[in-house]
Amino acid sequence: MSQYQTDLNAVSQLCQKNGSGWNAINPEYAARMKAQNRFQTGLDIAKYTAAIMRKDMEEYDADSSQYTQSLGCWHGFIGQQKMLAVKKHQGTTNKKYLYLSGWMVAALRSEFGPLPDQSMHEKTTVSSLIEELYTFLRQADAKELGELFNELDAARAAGNSTSEIQAKIDNYETHVVPIIADIDAGFGNEEATYLLAKQMIEAGACCIQIENQVSDAKQCGHQDGKVTVPHEDFLAKINAVRYAFLELGVDDGVIVARTDSLGAGLTQKIPVSTSEGDLASKYNAFLDTTEVKSVEDLQEGDLALRQNGKLVKPIRLPNGLFKFKDNTGVDRVVLDCITSLQNGADLLWIETEKPHVGQIGAMVDEIRKVVPNAKLVYNNSPSFNWTLNFRQQVFDAWVEEGKDVSEYNRDDLMQVKYDDTELAQVADEKVRTFQADAAREAGIFHHLITLPTYHTAALSTDNLAKGYFGDEGMLAYVKGVQRQELRQGLACVKHQAMAGSNMGDDHKEYFSGDQALKAAGEDNTMNQFDVA
Repeated sequence: MSQYQTDLNAVSQLCQKNGSGWNAINPEYAARMKAQNRFQTGLDIAKYTAAIMRKDMEEYDADSSQYTQSLGCWHGFIGQQKMLAVKKHQGTTNKKYLYLSGWMVAALRSEFGPLPDQSMHEKTTVSSLIEELYTFLRQADAKELGELFNELDAARAAGNSTSEIQAKIDNYETHVVPIIADIDAGFGNEEATYLLAKQMIEAGACCIQIENQVSDAKQCGHQDGKVTVPHEDFLAKINAVRYAFLELGVDDGVIVARTDSLGAGLTQKIPVSTSEGDLASKYNAFLDTTEVKSVEDLQEGDLALRQNGKLVKPIRLPNGLFKFKDNTGVDRVVLDCITSLQNGADLLWIETEKPHVGQIGAMVDEIRKVVPNAKLVYNNSPSFNWTLNFRQQVFDAWVEEGKDVSEYNRDDLMQVKYDDTELAQVADEKVRTFQADAAREAGIFHHLITLPTYHTAALSTDNLAKGYFGDEGMLAYVKGVQRQELRQGLACVKHQAMAGSNMGDDHKEYFSGDQALKAAGEDNTMNQFDVA
């Protein structure tokens, strides 16, 4: 028996139990409203989506072609339209997630206005956006189910078979999918991280991504000036997130441990080593130091460490930060990742400076020597110039193969004149297959683009403004937007229905019967789009 039929029977029994006072309640309407509100709380969503992610992780371990994907969304409507599009074009939401980017929260959702990605925005904005995204996804479910219910009623009224429509209702696939949510560096100490993680989980987050930068010195992963924390400090925050999951009953919640060490050359703190070879001593071994041969080598306020039987002085900058040795980023990344997985993290995130399968794969190979099932969430970042990067990769490969590249200038490969060349076509094919290649060769379980809808909003607005305020006038909107919505079958062309007007009509009819004052009558101009 389907859940819909179970709910229908339960409400029917309840109406009978409560007698004539409940005669106005239609059990089928109540069952429909329950179906349209499947997830009662954010915790229901977190538990449901955590199970999805765990299943997907197991399937990836068995077959690397089963990787997952997401796009970053900065508003509930954007997330909703993304998942509507996924379901329409792919036929299923399987292995398709949402990503919540701290960068986009800072740039687009702060009451301060646009901010850089430095954890300066209100921390509660993150959980508010999670709640908003799931509100819009649930509304997409309610809208589609409402349309199916109307089809069911129409089939009954016409005396037609309803079995196919009822099967669609009984087997309905929700738009509610996992969100990988960015908690930055935790917005404070480990207690602050725990409190915010709880709020994010209560809003629906099944997966929290946390990075190893200093919280009050946090920088965007693709900018300079990044400062990392010792492993012990980072592990305390991983523990804080796990305790938040456990407290709220999301026992299989997912933690993504992100390392920014590849591009971070500084640390704020020298941890205390208590035994030879412990984590603190491994972290300190990467410090850039000079040997101290006598007390005269020390100036007022200098610090000294004993390393490998020698007294050394860490190089300290005027701002008090300590410098790592050059060319140690890869080794620090590998140690970060192994340590995080051995202490409670489920997935890794390695922030790189370019999208290069070989570079990522080499680091993952080292990590997997210790943790064989290590796998990554990877940022297919708009901060990379993908066109230039991949054209240069092809150029370098051709040089190594001895192929003639005399018609190309490596430093100038972004130029339009190269767009139709063989090199550009080979590069574009490598971009197209990057995610599958990296899933297979570099252990990437989840591919995401952090900021895509930031850029698409800007591009589409620019195109509309160019024509509308130029010679095209209203045709810029009609031809470039509305006609395309109609031709491509976007549900939001009927913006009144997308915003819930038709659902409201259904409810009014449930509550008021024939007295209901409904918006979707003959004079509703949205009816003009039915001809499409």
